[in-house]
Amino acid sequence: MSDPQKHVYSFGAGQAEGTAKMKELLGGKGANLAEMSAIGIPVPPGFTITTEVCDLYYKNGQTFPDGLESQVSAALAKMEEAYGSKLGDPSNPLLVSVRSGAALSMPGMMNTILNLGLSDASTEGLAKKTGNPRFAYDGYRRLIDMFGSVVMNVDHEHFEHELQSLKDEKGVKLDTELSADDLKELVRRYKAVYEKHVGTGFPQDPMEQLWKAVQAVFRSWMGKKAIEYRRIEKITGLKGTAVNVQAMVFGNTGNTSGTGVAFTRDPNTGENVFYGDFLINAQGEDVVAGIRTPEHIADLEGEMPAVYKQLMEIRSKLESHYKEMQDIEFTIEDGTLYMLQTRTGKRTGTAAVKIAVDMVHEGLIDEKTAVQRVNPDSLNHLLLPQLDPKAGVTPVARGIAASPGAASGKVVLTAEDAVAQREANPNVKLLLVRKETSPEDVAGMDAAAGILTSTGGKASHAAVVARGWGKPCVVGCEAIRIQEKDGQITVDGQVVKAGDFLTINGTTGDVMIGEVPTIPPKMAGDFAVLMEWADKYRTLKIRTNADNPKDSTKAREFGAEGIGLCRTEHMFFEGQRIIDMRKMILADTEADRRKALDSLEPYQRDDFIGIFEAMAGLPVTIRLLDPPLHEFLPHDDAGQQEVARQLGIDVQKVKDRVESLHEFNPMLGFRGCRLAVRYPEILEMQVRAIIEAAIAVKKKGIEVLPEIMIPLVGTVEEMALLRQETDRVAKQTIEKAGTPVEYLVGTMIEVPRAALTADKIAEHAEFFSFGTNDLTQMTFGYSRDDIRSFMSSYLEKKILPEDPFQSLDETGVGQLVAMGVQKGRSTGKTKDGPLKIGICGEHGGDPASVAFCHKVGLDYVSCSPFRVPIARLAAAQAAINDGATVSRDR
Repeated sequence: MSDPQKHVYSFGAGQAEGTAKMKELLGGKGANLAEMSAIGIPVPPGFTITTEVCDLYYKNGQTFPDGLESQVSAALAKMEEAYGSKLGDPSNPLLVSVRSGAALSMPGMMNTILNLGLSDASTEGLAKKTGNPRFAYDGYRRLIDMFGSVVMNVDHEHFEHELQSLKDEKGVKLDTELSADDLKELVRRYKAVYEKHVGTGFPQDPMEQLWKAVQAVFRSWMGKKAIEYRRIEKITGLKGTAVNVQAMVFGNTGNTSGTGVAFTRDPNTGENVFYGDFLINAQGEDVVAGIRTPEHIADLEGEMPAVYKQLMEIRSKLESHYKEMQDIEFTIEDGTLYMLQTRTGKRTGTAAVKIAVDMVHEGLIDEKTAVQRVNPDSLNHLLLPQLDPKAGVTPVARGIAASPGAASGKVVLTAEDAVAQREANPNVKLLLVRKETSPEDVAGMDAAAGILTSTGGKASHAAVVARGWGKPCVVGCEAIRIQEKDGQITVDGQVVKAGDFLTINGTTGDVMIGEVPTIPPKMAGDFAVLMEWADKYRTLKIRTNADNPKDSTKAREFGAEGIGLCRTEHMFFEGQRIIDMRKMILADTEADRRKALDSLEPYQRDDFIGIFEAMAGLPVTIRLLDPPLHEFLPHDDAGQQEVARQLGIDVQKVKDRVESLHEFNPMLGFRGCRLAVRYPEILEMQVRAIIEAAIAVKKKGIEVLPEIMIPLVGTVEEMALLRQETDRVAKQTIEKAGTPVEYLVGTMIEVPRAALTADKIAEHAEFFSFGTNDLTQMTFGYSRDDIRSFMSSYLEKKILPEDPFQSLDETGVGQLVAMGVQKGRSTGKTKDGPLKIGICGEHGGDPASVAFCHKVGLDYVSCSPFRVPIARLAAAQAAINDGATVSRDR
């Protein structure tokens, strides 16, 4: 008979059955508790029930697997022996905590139960053993509250009501002002609340408490807030959460006890300083929950110098061992330090970059590890706007700077309001203002541009989540008074109503009334160093999507190596240009169309000159006119009358033309290369403007590399015809100027048929650029403008792993891309070598999509200017992960 599957792993007392490499099985918390035990760090003994048990729990209809009970009993006996006390013993009781711990950190998203094991008898025993009845009954009332609300679903407010009533009766404001007798009375009232809502008395058997608590932790894995957090963080593929049962140590036994949360480096800036908070005479949840504003960790040295020295030694030991910044939790019980947790610390992008670069310089890690260490999306933190120092706005309050960057938004006072307003208007800017946040608020926090709380410290829920998401956040701003029922807050005596604008500076902690202007960031320092390392290892080139010189210049500052998509239609929507464009659309004859196009050509030429100069020496891919013509005409009566007045024509003519251009599905209608086939004079004007601009720039001694892209090709006949027309106009323009200019002609692969027939199309093209936005639309049959009505359900029900317009669908759309690359390169080439292939949809800035583009052998990706650094880093990580040989010919 084979040995039963091992479900439980013990740790503590300098020994451990698990290691840090077992995160998938033990969860991050359990694996690190085992690792700390093994390297001699003081950890209270305990055991971990594996993530596999959580998986089996759900597969078996929410029942425990065979053999678990006996393994838990054996591990509990081992823990009792190591700690020298017994669970439920009326004279020498062992109390335990029951905590979650998935393989990836999900702070505050799942359940925790503390002080488990207390009963009427063991509470009396604990009071006698410690000589501190107040401590014992405080622990018992906390357990009844936590067990009742977390395990048995009794609304916490029922317990809170009894606590407030007792404080009112006793004339005190703080919980700590209640005496031991007061807390005995509070226990009596809590037990009555429990029995009223549960139907039975509070369980006195500690094993009944334990098994119900374990079930509650497993149930919380599929709780709404945990599911929402995994969706936002794109966490998939985990079996479930582990459960960690650990001997309790107490930070609330008096003024020689305390609890704290700290980071081995500053998670906001990355500075190599000890960073965190602690509270004297408190339990760990008091720090994280933000219900009391804690003291800075450096102040612990003055209060408990020996403990602080030991903590600093452990800080150094953990960083040297893990070679990574750590987030730690600790408790001090009567002057003795215990470590309760260590995990890789969540940090801002700014801190991630600095820590990675510093650790290379310190010899802890190498360059490749540093490049892999930084989440590409977290670079958004470094690209967040900062307040314009010229704005001259005076702060009205200051809190604790918890997550950098500036954010202005309309004040919302509940997470529900934030979600509702964001759903009604995805572009609305919101600032979530709360006393403190809790895991139930994560959807509202996600909807907000920034977060402001009146209590809490640097390790509070709001701070940790905001840092992880790159949202500006200020916490512990005690000058703010929140009147949620009145729909307002007061700041320094000034009333700010819900819906009014408020601004926070998460870098300084400042709070300002109104909307304050911001300025864009610049790449420098550690950011530039990390980008140099990334460029050393990546093989993909990174281009940008830019339609004007300003965006082109900004993209080049961020490291763009050319323009992968210049959308010419964006050049027609202002001033005289739109008037001339409408003249062209409303023209009745080719001659009138050409006349209007002649007026547009100088604008086009000047725009291209500016872009070519900004991208001097780098390739510029210019897409010929793509959108349906009706998009350039107004559809309302007032707008149509204004067009008729501007052009001196009858308004009925405008209405008739709008009606004739109307399409039931414009995405599949008269657009892209179809415009050039029907109206070749549009193509002629644009090609001539491109080549004339290139000649003008070349005459200034600036290298220019134009690439003309024909959009929406679906047949080889379309490509052959329009390539011929493009070459004809280009050559005529070059001959007339007498100045030779090299150029390429290619196409945008965004129709599935183009990918399927890429070998034929490539015979007439010198480059391909995959337009994955439209390719995704046509492959799925989804309109990206209309998916909001159903996409949330698709994601919730796991029909799709994520929005395919945000991250490339590798299975379907990706198969077309891979096919297009293989077929295109089998027949296509340029005079200098193989067919050049890139991607220019916004997927080009998504790290997962960039990795896919590297895998299928694209030459470049193109994305918006502010995502260029993200793409550079993602491309480097993709190359390092597959051991690619770096090409220096880039």
